[in-house]
Amino acid sequence: VLVGRAMGKLQSKISFHTAKYRADGSVEETGPLRAAQQHGPVHTDGVTSVAALKPDLCVSGGRDKSVAVCSWRSGAALRRFIGHEREVTKVTSAPDSNRVFSASRDKTVMMWELHGTSGPSQHFPGHDLVVTGLAVSPDASQLCTGSRDNTMCKWDTETGECLGRAAISRNLVTHLCWVPGEPYVIQTSEDKTIRIWDSRELQVAHTFPAKQHIQTCCDVSQDGRYCLSSSSGSAGEGGEATLWDLRQTRNRVREYKGHFQTTTSCVFLPRGPALAPSIATSSYDSTVKVWDQHTGGRG
Repeated sequence: VLVGRAMGKLQSKISFHTAKYRADGSVEETGPLRAAQQHGPVHTDGVTSVAALKPDLCVSGGRDKSVAVCSWRSGAALRRFIGHEREVTKVTSAPDSNRVFSASRDKTVMMWELHGTSGPSQHFPGHDLVVTGLAVSPDASQLCTGSRDNTMCKWDTETGECLGRAAISRNLVTHLCWVPGEPYVIQTSEDKTIRIWDSRELQVAHTFPAKQHIQTCCDVSQDGRYCLSSSSGSAGEGGEATLWDLRQTRNRVREYKGHFQTTTSCVFLPRGPALAPSIATSSYDSTVKVWDQHTGGRG
């Protein structure tokens, strides 16, 4: 599905009202919303990853092997980066940075400068299989990558030097995220575990109790206190998201159950002045669900 068409369809559905989509499928109308514009497609094939770049910009990667920077406000594609030989699997950036990072099925990671040339400013080869995890340090000086080759690597973003490599049997990495303000990286895996890596020595600092299903994605709260992980599933088994404590007990805090198939993504939502902390999950069951982070309530 092309990101432009997907955005257009979504925007056309919410052009005349806002709604809170609850996890039980009900909808609460909340008031009028100004009409939204539709934008043309950004990629020529499926979009595989999207990440925030700046308050008004996002970066996306696609099966067309390209990386694009777009404006949320206008829908315009401001930059397009070409260099990968196969589809892009993950994209990310550091907060307040002009650097964009992309991982690919071509087994490499590339760094791009928002205001530079259309080619990569740095190249990070070294994995033996598709790169499936990508996390950059808050100051954008270091990069952690993970792959289906069971390895984690740490890189110097300035020189492209590999600063460390660690392998764990059956650790097929599915996602990475950096803990804000800390040297720790959260990693999910097809071996059903969630690991905390200390990036300084590239060693596992903690492993949470294994889940019953593959862990597909992870996210960290802005205060660094909690992380989320999501599970594969089918026919109503699995598919839950799990909240974990990062600072005190490092135990499971809560589960969010309601999806009927694999939950592909999980994210902490920005907190408004009068809103309870919330999370959102998406699934192969064609739904996006919003949950109260503290109670597990459905929207």
